Amino acid sequence: MEKERYKHLNTYLKNKFGERTLKICIDGHFTCPNRDGSCSKKGCIFCSEKGSGEHILRINGNRNLLNSLDKNAHIESVKNSISKQVKNYFNSYKSKRANKFIAYFQNFSNTYDSIENLKEKYNSALIDNRIVGLEVATRPDCINEDIVKLLKTYTQKYYVCVELGLQTSNDSTGKIINRGYSSEDFINAVALLNKYDIDVVCHIMVGLPNEDLTDLKNTVKFLNEHKLQGIKIHSTYVVKNTELEKMYNAGKYNPISLENYLDALVFIITHINPNFIIHRISGDAPKELLVAPEWNLHKKLVLNGLDRILRERDLWQGMYF
Repeated sequence: MEKERYKHLNTYLKNKFGERTLKICIDGHFTCPNRDGSCSKKGCIFCSEKGSGEHILRINGNRNLLNSLDKNAHIESVKNSISKQVKNYFNSYKSKRANKFIAYFQNFSNTYDSIENLKEKYNSALIDNRIVGLEVATRPDCINEDIVKLLKTYTQKYYVCVELGLQTSNDSTGKIINRGYSSEDFINAVALLNKYDIDVVCHIMVGLPNEDLTDLKNTVKFLNEHKLQGIKIHSTYVVKNTELEKMYNAGKYNPISLENYLDALVFIITHINPNFIIHRISGDAPKELLVAPEWNLHKKLVLNGLDRILRERDLWQGMYF
């Protein structure tokens, strides 16, 4: 079998835990400062109503009902929902595919709450001995030292990882996409997580409005300047009921082609730090929500296309780092 040409997440987890390890995607009923009015109510222009958690099956998931409860009843209901999601996962066929799992708080900003509530929510997921890790996706402006100290307490028993959305190092693009935080916020969040030896995975997006190869090169250079453990690479796709859909329908945004996306992936893989774990090379939009581009529905086109190019051109991760 040919050696992997970039560091795959599945291989990394298998080596780390000694066997196949899967993620349990959890809706922790979080919101986002870019949704609740703290910095905006519009959200990022590409973000769906479910906050990038379209594939999560919500349990007890009526957010309007939960939000109408008083404070104590609300957190109890959320805790029950989180635990139920985990239990339902272990009662499903998915849990038969591995023996070890990571509790993954995926959609919206999963550190955006009080320390007390964060602890209650995380603990509500860590209810099975087969769970060996805790992974939380969040925004750089939702990281502070108290939150990082809380996350550090879980490292005594679990592998802990934090995903930070960057999308791009270009702050001008950040304003266009209504990101609501700066690259400096990202730098500060990474520094805090590094201070407490917590793994950091960064999200970047290819094909954002007004971006070109120069922006991509700058973002890759920016990532290489930081102590990260992994990256997630997403194509920019248009889903229903977003600002990006309005731009697309008005002819103000053209999604990236598959050919150009593959070219971008090749550049990223060959120029990125060879030690970074590649957690993902393409985003997954649900068929019922996707507006464009159509190729996004065919993940194997990306996976097989990238593998073919790397093999045919004899390229590998970090060869131009």
